[in-house]
Amino acid sequence: MFSNIINNVSTVSQSLLKFDLPAIVKGDKFSWLRDSEFGRQAVVGVNPVSIELLKEFPILSKLDPAVDGPPESEITRDLIEQELNGMSIEEALQSKKLFILDHHDILLPFIERINSLSERKSYASRTIFFHTPHGTLKPIVIELSLPPKPFSSRNNQVLIPGHDATSDWIWRLAKAHIHACSETYILAAHRQLSSMHPIFKLLSPHMRYSLEINAISRQNLVNAGGTVEVNSAANRYGMELRAEYYKSMWRFDMEGLPADLLRRGMAVEDAAEPSGVRLVIEDYPYAADGLLIWSAIKELVESYVNHYYKDPASVNNDFKLQAWWSEIKNKGHQDKRSEPWWPNLRIKQDLCGILTTMIWIASGQHAVINYSQYQLGSYVPYRPAFMRKLIPGENDPEFDNFLRAPERYFFNSLPTTLEATKVMAVQENASTHSPDEEYLGQLQQLHSLSNNDPGVPKLFRKFTARLEEIENIITSRNKDQRLKNRCGAGVAPYEQLIPSSGPGVTGRGVPNSITI
Repeated sequence: MFSNIINNVSTVSQSLLKFDLPAIVKGDKFSWLRDSEFGRQAVVGVNPVSIELLKEFPILSKLDPAVDGPPESEITRDLIEQELNGMSIEEALQSKKLFILDHHDILLPFIERINSLSERKSYASRTIFFHTPHGTLKPIVIELSLPPKPFSSRNNQVLIPGHDATSDWIWRLAKAHIHACSETYILAAHRQLSSMHPIFKLLSPHMRYSLEINAISRQNLVNAGGTVEVNSAANRYGMELRAEYYKSMWRFDMEGLPADLLRRGMAVEDAAEPSGVRLVIEDYPYAADGLLIWSAIKELVESYVNHYYKDPASVNNDFKLQAWWSEIKNKGHQDKRSEPWWPNLRIKQDLCGILTTMIWIASGQHAVINYSQYQLGSYVPYRPAFMRKLIPGENDPEFDNFLRAPERYFFNSLPTTLEATKVMAVQENASTHSPDEEYLGQLQQLHSLSNNDPGVPKLFRKFTARLEEIENIITSRNKDQRLKNRCGAGVAPYEQLIPSSGPGVTGRGVPNSITI
């Protein structure tokens, strides 16, 4: 499937290819130039799960200083405070007004190897955002780091929004560089749980095509030397980089949406909220809508588990269920099997938390990351898959060329037309819903999930009704002019977590399972 698309792109004349205009520039073709859109994409874009609350200053690296240079960031107090409307850094931290996209530590060990490749140039970056009184995020400083040069402990650039033509274009290049930067559960379920087991039946809609999709992807898409790796910033080091990210960042207990938001400082605990957390930024569309979906899934799972497990000890005594969870930990994640953070599976509350997390990953979270790729991520000048040039310094040979024709330098830094076309073809295909897509709450085989138990369909019908309510809530939010990250002149509404969708590239819809 993917390999055929890429082969066709490589051979067909570029003049015959035509893509629909992505949503990000459909309403406002100049939106990609504005800092307000750059900040908005941190909470609505193809990667709304990386932004974190800045909790401490100065910013420190955890890398080895003997190898990667001094741990202190070169982002200074003065650079930040000049953008804080009279606040001090301490006041801004206390008020939860500063946020960060920090790719420094994960990328810096790879940068020298990446930049040694032909036409691949990257930085290890940090971006600081200020949460404005209007409820939006404003990028106020970007730090771009390269490995230390010989006889020098630092090799960093710290950039702020432009104040003249030259600094405007350098800031634009910096933003472009920033942008360029579940299977084990299913296998265990098939091996350890009978197809008649109630937990297997609950999970089965969320395992529909995942094994097949993962197999195809490994063969043609995310394999070493595959389409994604070849057309990414990391190129041949992409798989190694993803493995390092998994090693350093992945924890099952942090994969659930509320836990992830708490870990990143984007929410605080609040028992009065259905999800148990309250957002630090009210207008954070991914999180606000995601918590509605999460809470609905949680309510369904709790009702379902309580329906089948009446006795307090019944979960602990279900040997098939225990074997399933043991295989997930000890075989599916063998390298992390001894980690202390794995949830226990002893009581119903444990089981509900585990199942809610699994269903959320396969449905809501996957929908956000996957089906927004084309609409929000395919406009190459705004979100290039990689960059081919570094930002020129005043002593670089190319600096004069940059000054004479900054726009030409910018576009020559982007992928070529053919490279961009390959990426767009994959993004369009990945963002396409098939005509037979089965969406969250739209179970076509409900009768087969019930084990002839009349109580089960009632639980699912309640779930479906709640999802219809959520769809109306999201639609209403997208019309609320107070929420500037999802409503405004030329601003695309945030529809990624609206549960239903038609076929094609719609930028909305939450399928039950990973189907592309």
